[in-house]
Amino acid sequence: MTQAAAPTVRNVDVRHRYEILVEETMAGFTAYRDREGQRVFFHTEIDDAFAGQGLASVLVRDALSHVRASGRRIVPVCPYVAKFLTKHGEFADIADPVTPEVLQWLESARAR
Repeated sequence: MTQAAAPTVRNVDVRHRYEILVEETMAGFTAYRDREGQRVFFHTEIDDAFAGQGLASVLVRDALSHVRASGRRIVPVCPYVAKFLTKHGEFADIADPVTPEVLQWLESARAR
């Protein structure tokens, strides 16, 4: 019996998202836009075929670790990322609040 490969998280900057792959199949993503030293996360999605495996948590943890290493801060507009932060205080030092200004900016950034 062979053991399944560990999932891989990669930043696909041109698509503004981190993707999680399971044995070379994309299982999900978390989308972002960059704003003045912040990475604003606005949507996380895991394919139904991969649900219940804890992949969203792996994806978001790796994405936030990457943001920390890049020297940026995070803004958790995405409800999943916001919930993740309430359970994982180790990222609190790089989290900024969601403000009306950020939401307005995000709306215009996504329209481009």
